[in-house]
Amino acid sequence: MHQQLIIDKISGILEATDDTYDQKITDLLDNSKRIFISGAGRSGLIGRFFAMRLMHSGYDVSVVGEIVTPSIKSGDLLIIISGSGETEQLIAFTKKAKQIGAKIALISAKDDSTIGDLADTTFQIGRAEQYGKVRGMPMGTVFELSTLFFLEATVSHLIHEKGIPEEEMKSRHANLE
Repeated sequence: MHQQLIIDKISGILEATDDTYDQKITDLLDNSKRIFISGAGRSGLIGRFFAMRLMHSGYDVSVVGEIVTPSIKSGDLLIIISGSGETEQLIAFTKKAKQIGAKIALISAKDDSTIGDLADTTFQIGRAEQYGKVRGMPMGTVFELSTLFFLEATVSHLIHEKGIPEEEMKSRHANLE
């Protein structure tokens, strides 16, 4: 019962998401020198999943906040994952990146937010009205799982479009684990 509830909810969100986003994100990635990804809490975990897949796909990607993350520069891309687009720490990161001249993309549940106003582009996952209280999926679960599926589908799109073989991706996977 609960599995079907989750599948149905995420399916509805993804069906309401613009189906051109995967190509738009691929174009953004390809036109950026380096990619930086940030999110708070569970959205940050989704960002880490996405960063790993981008690294496997051959992109120069860093997760904001890691001790080895370099400084962002003009020509780089900052991807913020925030359901609300209002997380204070992420607003500060966005302002700093904008001041430096980096491009900013927001992945959010909302099309209107403080970070969205600062971003060059916003990718709204589903429609805002789909994120009401959902029994069994508390505290942002709907956004986070929908975003995870959306970003995995985006990676699927880009590796298919670029013809990146799985063996090549495996060669970039961590071997000190």
